[in-house]
Amino acid sequence: MQGGCNRGGFLIRTVKVGQLASYLRCMYTNARSLGNKQEELEVLAESRNYDVIGITETWWGSLHDLSTVMDGYKLFRKDRQGRKGTGVALCVKEQYDCSELQDETGEKPLESFGVKFRGESKGDVVAGVCYRPPDQEDEVDEEREVSRSQSLVLMEDFNHPDICWESNTAVHRQSRKFLECVRDNFLMEVLEEPTRGHAPLDLLLTNKGEFVGEVEAGGSLGGSDHEIVELRILTKGRMESSKICTLDFRKADFDSLRELMGRIPWEANMRGKGVQESWLYFKEALLRAQEQTIPMCKQNSKYGK
Repeated sequence: MQGGCNRGGFLIRTVKVGQLASYLRCMYTNARSLGNKQEELEVLAESRNYDVIGITETWWGSLHDLSTVMDGYKLFRKDRQGRKGTGVALCVKEQYDCSELQDETGEKPLESFGVKFRGESKGDVVAGVCYRPPDQEDEVDEEREVSRSQSLVLMEDFNHPDICWESNTAVHRQSRKFLECVRDNFLMEVLEEPTRGHAPLDLLLTNKGEFVGEVEAGGSLGGSDHEIVELRILTKGRMESSKICTLDFRKADFDSLRELMGRIPWEANMRGKGVQESWLYFKEALLRAQEQTIPMCKQNSKYGK
């Protein structure tokens, strides 16, 4: 299977996936409350044979009965007490040797945690889940703590609908700060499809794109307005070459880029336009100038099969 994507100029890839020797079959979704969807989730988990299930917005309270965990799965969870519409969970098949990463920095405003799987030939793998409420005031760089992992996959709903992952840009300050955190930690976003209408709210971030494959979105859990995301996380296997293209900033002509952008009569061209329309105009102009002034380069990567 082959697929390509353009992620903020720092990843365009075509990956060929063969038969995986060993992988984790994963599901992620924003449930918008698991209270009346658990039976449906159990049927889905059994029919699709998921190894890992990541859920945001569980809406579980302190009275949630842990005995209702699905048969054959271990439950990891984090709730925020006193607030409706939050909480995250990971369900992992009992057969896997895994443990929750401990938070040594105290209580945090975001619901997030990671689970470490004991790896073999490729070392440990960390799967994390995170939810940021849309009215969250303070931005927290959660990725900084777990991105040191050898192989990391984060399943998240960060509620940043203004981010454009094609150009790696955003309108609001908090979204720009989040993008800066993603770049600083060498993470890439590999979910190409929006999962709630046209809004890219749910994200799959990883520090090694070759460890994530067969990403698909479709269907929903109960009446949730977020689609279900399926993916595979490689744990071991034979390595196969794949093509990765990135923007070669070392050969970029930044003087020409500034000149091209400076020639545009911004005030005249944006007169009468609203915020969204002006933003789209600026983004398209920047992408055109980028194509003319920053060359692409190919790199070798690996993907297990």
